[in-house]
Amino acid sequence: MRECPDCCQSQAGCHPRWVAPRRQIPLSGLLNVDKPAGVTSHDVVDAIRRLSGQRKVGHAGTLDPLATGVLLVCLGRATRVAEYVMAGQKSYRATIVLGSTTDTYDADGKTITSGGRADFERVEIEEALDNFLGRIEQVPPMYSAIKRNGRPLYQLAREGETVDRPPRSVEVREFALVDWTSPSLIVEVTCSPGTYVRSLAHDLGQQLGSGAHLAALIRLRSGRFSLEQAVSLERLEEAFQHGQEGQFLIPLDEALLDWPAMVLNADQARRIAQGQAIESSAPACGDGTSLCRAYNLDGEFLAIVEHRTATGRWHPKKVFAEQSQP
Repeated sequence: MRECPDCCQSQAGCHPRWVAPRRQIPLSGLLNVDKPAGVTSHDVVDAIRRLSGQRKVGHAGTLDPLATGVLLVCLGRATRVAEYVMAGQKSYRATIVLGSTTDTYDADGKTITSGGRADFERVEIEEALDNFLGRIEQVPPMYSAIKRNGRPLYQLAREGETVDRPPRSVEVREFALVDWTSPSLIVEVTCSPGTYVRSLAHDLGQQLGSGAHLAALIRLRSGRFSLEQAVSLERLEEAFQHGQEGQFLIPLDEALLDWPAMVLNADQARRIAQGQAIESSAPACGDGTSLCRAYNLDGEFLAIVEHRTATGRWHPKKVFAEQSQP
C-alpha cells in the first residue's frame, strides 16, 4: 500500500496503513463501523476514504471521540440517503459518574466541580431516570457542533465564551439502570436522533443534586443496524487489502427496508429515471409518510419516490438508476 501524500489534519493523524490505490469503479453502499475510542467520526471517514481510494464518503450520525460503537459510513451514491439513515432511533450503553461535573459534560473535559454526593440508593437513581422518559426539552452542551453565526459552539467554548442555547425537543424511550456501584452507574438509553447523552448525564446529576458527567458511551444501535453487525477499522483494512470489502458493504436501500416498496414496469421505470412523475396503483403509505422505495422488474433499486396529494401521482425524489440522465 502506498503512503498518504498529504498531511492529515485529523486528530488521529495520518495512518499509513489506511491508504489504498484509487479505484476505477467507485463503491456505493453503507459500512457499519465499530468506531474506536479516541478518534473523531471525521477521522473514521478519512480512513475509509483512504482504504477505498474514493472521495465521496460521509458518516450518518456523529459520535464523540470518547464514544465507541455503531458509526454508519456512506460511500458513493449511498451518501444521498444519509439524511434518512440519520433519522433512525439510537440506542446506547452509557457509564455516568456522579459527584463531579466537567465543561464538556464528559470525561474528556475539564473538571468544574467535584466532591458531590455519590451515596444514593438504587431506587433514588431509578426514580430520577424515570423523569427523563418521553418527550423532553434538552439544552445542547456548549461543546457541540451546533453552529451559531456560522461557527461551531465548541469553538466559542474553547475561547471561553458561553452563549444561550435554545432547548430542543427530543424523545427518550428508555433510560434504564443496568448497574450501580457508587459513584458510577451504567444505563441503557434508547432515544430519538439529535439527543445528547452527555446532556442527559449532566441533567441527571443536576436533578440528583450531585453533579455528574459521562465517562463512557457505546452506541449499540442506529436504526436497523446493530453493534453485533459492526466491523472494526482493522478488519476493514484487511478486507480492502485483499479485495474483500464487498462482504461488509451494505446495499444503500437496506437502510430503507422499513419503508414500503413498489415494483415498476419498464415504462414507469424509464419515466422515473428521467425525472418524470408516474401513475401507480400502489397506495400512498398508510403510516402518514409519502416516501416509498421503487424497483424495476429486475429488482434493481431505482429511486426514492414521493406521493403528492395535489397530483395524485408518484414523483421521483432521489434517483439512483444509472440511466437517470435523459
